[in-house]
This record gives sequence, C-alpha cells and structure tokens, in this order.
Amino acid sequence: MSLSPLPIDLGRRSPRYDGTPFPFTNRSIIDGQDVDTGRSFPAMNPARGEPFATVGRAGIPEIDAAVAAAKRAFGHWAHLPVQARMKFLARILEEMLTCHEDVARLIATEQGKPVGEARAVDIVPVADTLRYLSRNAGRLLAPRHVEYEQILFSHKNAGFRFEPLGVIAVVTPWNFPFGIPFVEIVACLAAGNTVVLKPASATALTGLAVGDICRRAGLPPGVVNVVTAGGADTNHLVEHPGISKILFTGSVATGSMVMQRAAKNLTGVVLELGGKDPAVVAADADLERAASGIVWGAFVNAGQTCGSVERVYVVEEVAEAFIAKVVEKTKAIRMGDPLVETTDLGPLSVPEQRELVEAHVRDAVERGARVLTGGERPSAKGNWFPPTVLADVDGSMLAMRDETFGPTLPIQVVKDLDEAIRLANDSEFGLTASGWTRSRKTAQRLVAELSAGTVTINDHLFSFGEPTATWGGIKKSGIGRSHAVYGLHELVNVKHVSIDMGPAPAMPWWYPYDGAFQRFTKRAFGTLYSNDPRQKIPDAIGLMGSGRFFGFLEVSKVARKLKKVF
Repeated sequence: MSLSPLPIDLGRRSPRYDGTPFPFTNRSIIDGQDVDTGRSFPAMNPARGEPFATVGRAGIPEIDAAVAAAKRAFGHWAHLPVQARMKFLARILEEMLTCHEDVARLIATEQGKPVGEARAVDIVPVADTLRYLSRNAGRLLAPRHVEYEQILFSHKNAGFRFEPLGVIAVVTPWNFPFGIPFVEIVACLAAGNTVVLKPASATALTGLAVGDICRRAGLPPGVVNVVTAGGADTNHLVEHPGISKILFTGSVATGSMVMQRAAKNLTGVVLELGGKDPAVVAADADLERAASGIVWGAFVNAGQTCGSVERVYVVEEVAEAFIAKVVEKTKAIRMGDPLVETTDLGPLSVPEQRELVEAHVRDAVERGARVLTGGERPSAKGNWFPPTVLADVDGSMLAMRDETFGPTLPIQVVKDLDEAIRLANDSEFGLTASGWTRSRKTAQRLVAELSAGTVTINDHLFSFGEPTATWGGIKKSGIGRSHAVYGLHELVNVKHVSIDMGPAPAMPWWYPYDGAFQRFTKRAFGTLYSNDPRQKIPDAIGLMGSGRFFGFLEVSKVARKLKKVF
C-alpha cells in the first residue's frame, strides 16, 4: 500500500498532560475507603504512548475485602424501599453534573476518544439511565398481579415480586470505560444489589472515577466497591462464592472462560461479547444519509465499539455513488489530540488493538481488497491508525469475518437485497444490524429478517444510549440483556408468589387418592380440555356434583371464570 497516512494534529501539550492530577482517586475503593496496597502500575496516554499517572494495584486480598464489604452492605441496601434507592440515583446524577467535564477529559486522556465524543457516548448514556431509573425504578420493579389460567386455582391470589440477588461483579472493558460500567451499576443499585467493579487495567482511573462519584453522592459504604486488579486476579472474583451474578463485557474467548469459571459455583452471568455488525444499503436508500451514518457508525470511538458498523453490503445499482460518498466523508475525518474540540478521531486505546487492525487490513489486501483511503499507521508516537475504507472484499477475509474493533470500513457490493440479507446473517455474531432505505416495506423486511439483538433503520449504534432500549445479542454476541426493564430482570430474583386464604381444609388434588379423587380428575379433565360438547357438558355437570369440587373449592370464584372453559 502506497497511500499517504493522514496527518495527526497533537498541537501543544494540553493542560491535563502536564502532570496535574485529575480530581478522582487513583486507589481501589473498598467499603467507602481508598485502599493503599503499596503496589502500582502506570496509566498510559494512548495519544502520546507515555504514562501520565499511576494507579494503585489491587490483588486477591482486596477482592476478598471488597466482596465482604458489598455483602455486609447488601443487608441494608436491599431492604431500603425502592423509592429511597431512587433518591440516591438522583443524587449521583447531581454529583455527575458537577464533575462531568473532568470525567470527559479523563476519558479522552486515558482511553483516547475525543473529549466531545466522551461526553456524548460515555457520559450522556449514564445521565439518561440515572434520570430514567431515578424516576421509574419503582414502577418497573413493583410487584405484579397475575390471574391464573387454571380455573381450579381461581381462589388464589398470585403475582410476581422482583427481589435483589446480592453482590454483583461488574467486569468491564476499556472501550467505554465510564458508560458501560456506570450504566450497569445504576441498574444493579436500582434493583437493590451491591457491586464490586473490576475495570479494565488500561482505563482503571476512569473506573475509579465511577466509584468516586458514587461515594461523593453519599452512597453507603460498601454498596459500590472498585478493585483495580490484574487479569489473572480477576479469575478470583469470577469464581468467588460470595458473588451472586457476573456482568461481563469483553471478547468471546474471555467471556467463554468467565462462563466456565462462574459455573463452578453456578453463578449466573450476563455476557456481552461483541459483534461483526452489518449495514445493508438498499437501492432506494438516501445515499447521503446512509454514507454519513455508516461512516460515523464505523469510526466513532476509533471503531472500538462492539456495535460498530464492521461490514457493509450495498446493492450494486447504487454502489458506485455510495462508495464515493463514504470515501469523501472518511477523508474529511480529523485525527488529533483527543482534548482538542475539533478532533473527530483519537488513537486506539491499546497497542495490541492496532496490531489486530493492521493484521486485518493486511489480510484483506493480500486476498484482493483495495484500500480506498487510510490503511497505514502514521509515524507519530502513540496508538494511531487512520480511518480505512476497503473495497472488493468478500467473506473469506478477516475484516469481513472476525471482529476488527478498529477504524476499518469494508464494503461489499451485492446483486440485490436478498443477497445482502443472506450475507449479513452469515456470521457467528448477532449484536446489532442496520438497514438503510426510504421504503417502509423494505424497512419492515429488514427488521424481520436481519438476525441481531437490535435492528435499526437509517441509523446505527445510537440505542446503547437509550435507557428504555435493551442491549445484547444472539449467537456469539453474548447471553442475556442489559438496559431497560429486561436488563433489570437480569438483576433480580423474579419470585412467583401465591396466597391462598380460602376456608377449604384441603385441595381436591391432595391425598387420599380414592374413588372420589379418580372421578374428580376424570371429570375435570373432560370439562377443561374437551372440545366435544357431548363430553364437556356431562363432565361439567358431574364435576359440579362432585364432593371434591364443592367441598374443597370456592365455587363462586371458579364460576366467574367458566368462560375460559366454554
């Protein structure tokens, strides 16, 4: 490849690069206190490839202490009325309002996304979730009455209660170091659980900021604990018998290991494991909108998003015009200092990720793909890689098959919509997918036929920031859901309850199994399930004359539901 790499404007050193500390702790938070272990590791700035701070290193003793603290706190927190927990969430939101600019700068410095993007895609989703659950958690978690379908149970008062599980381990990655853990923690807190957060080491300071903000908002000690343990020690947390459920976001390989380790204690898991998300561009798409939305969906956060556009299938009759617009818009993206307001694209967060992106681009070129823009790492120090558009790709290439998790946009031209949908679904992942069309009929077809946990039309990726939309996928994209009421249900024991205060001394299906019992069950079966009136009516008359029926059930309540039978 002989393309010239895009220039990178790092400008003068920003104030936060000069050693001035961020206003958050750099040590693990356990039971409301900073813990000094005497060990540390560097926090790296991916834009400059150099350390900018140190982080206290936690280990197995700190993990044990954090789980114990969370377990102690659970006894009080779980029994608070949900309305009281909602007030705490509102206080956390108020605290965020005072420090969100510091958080945005920390994310930009430690993780590498532009500061404005950090505000939009990390911080705003947290604020929305806090506001939503501080106003609606009581309604979403209120006990629900259920009317039994079986008419012989008509006298029972039944329903569901949603009760907290206990201590939740939240293990999160470096790509959204504030948004992912905080959104999950807010849901845990609303449901009445306590938390041990293990942030990614590459963005540990941002993870500690999450715990620090909760502490400043007055959350009781032990409700949210943050341990900056290394990867190997994380196994101890996952296998800890004091953990009631694990929320893990990361790679398929690591998620599989987490699931295996959790199985030792039959600990439940919610796994969000990434994707290879397709965008399907129909022949009638608004090409200007499609190109703009897909370029953003591919390159936001330098492509380090499990829901990024990682594959595009465009119908051949509009392919040339669409690709030209994509290349034009990609070339206009400005790489540079994440703390500069005009920067569109920052560096990759860790050097290993850039190596993976380069391997995918190299493999594609070797197999016949063309690089239309980007494709080569710049010479600047740091983890830089330009936004890269690939054409003439096919399903044999890594860039179209495996998760790249970087700033690449491979585009495959297809014959028609049928081929586009077939190829979009031909993946071991199924997190999100998007369709681009001006036809309502085509939109409905795409919604119905694309295989993913989320399908959006004429937009992509935005739904992570909507608190009423679920997040999660099928196939190797994971297990379970986060966000919305379905995410809350992952964090509670859905307890079925039934109350029978009737005067009967026994139920008709209890012992003894005598002749009266045999006649009762035969007549009840015919009454309830037969569609032949020649059987149903005689059996119903016989049932009502049964001593088991009149002697044990509240006939008036059963009679009110006879319409279910007839």
